[in-house]
Amino acid sequence: MRLMRVGTAGSERPVLYGADGRHYDLSGVADDLTPEFFAGDGLARVAAAHTAGALPPVEVAGLRVAPPIARPGAVLCIGQNYAAHAAESGAEPPSEPILFYKGPNALAGPEDEVVIPPGAERTDWEVELGVVIGRRAHLLTPDDDPLSYVAGYVLSNDVSERAVQLGAAGGQWSKGKSAPTFNPLGPWLVTADEAGDPQGLRLRSWVNGEPRQDSTSADMIFSVAEIVRHLSRHLALDPGDLVNTGTPQGVALSGRFPYLRAGDVMELEIDGLGRHRNRLVDA
Repeated sequence: MRLMRVGTAGSERPVLYGADGRHYDLSGVADDLTPEFFAGDGLARVAAAHTAGALPPVEVAGLRVAPPIARPGAVLCIGQNYAAHAAESGAEPPSEPILFYKGPNALAGPEDEVVIPPGAERTDWEVELGVVIGRRAHLLTPDDDPLSYVAGYVLSNDVSERAVQLGAAGGQWSKGKSAPTFNPLGPWLVTADEAGDPQGLRLRSWVNGEPRQDSTSADMIFSVAEIVRHLSRHLALDPGDLVNTGTPQGVALSGRFPYLRAGDVMELEIDGLGRHRNRLVDA
């Protein structure tokens, strides 16, 4: 299934994008795609209602496409999870997943404007595979299947202000990545059964129509399953949480491309998960 949210900020409503190309209203099944929705077997209820023909069609043309999840409790991010990106960042590949957080209110829609904060000098793009947690994962054992805790996958952009992330005392990753609109997401949450193997997806990005990144999730240092298992040892992943799994090489930090400026347009794509087109504007 492909679930999405449409409407102006603060007034979004959940819909299902069906295999027939039509959209279906989910308001009779869920108020929104919140952590409570995932914790309460929301995906199963949507699937049952759709199979029963109980979801009315709805017209979404002309409506804003919002982030496909609402109010996640946490946005957890894995740094330097592609060896080539670690190299272009001037770092050795990590021996275990590097964790940092983004503010959940950094989420934006796949076509929303991305706002460059005042004084920002080195704003960068990062196409990433996002993982949405479906049920609580804590202290997983070797017998647990980490992917069974995943609700689905989403196209994510971990927008970063490198001058703050890397230039401030001690390194301030979360400060450099949590500005409002610094995490475009969507257009859909694609459920795990439809998305298939999370290590077999092609990721690409463009700036102003020029290619930047082109890689595959098979090149991750730590797979989605390894990330979920590792994080569960140190914290509890709750339903509705978002995990950004790292970006491949081809960002401005490499020195091969200019940083983003107002008027630039970022485009991102992952196989089966849709496409973004976000224009940069000054605060």
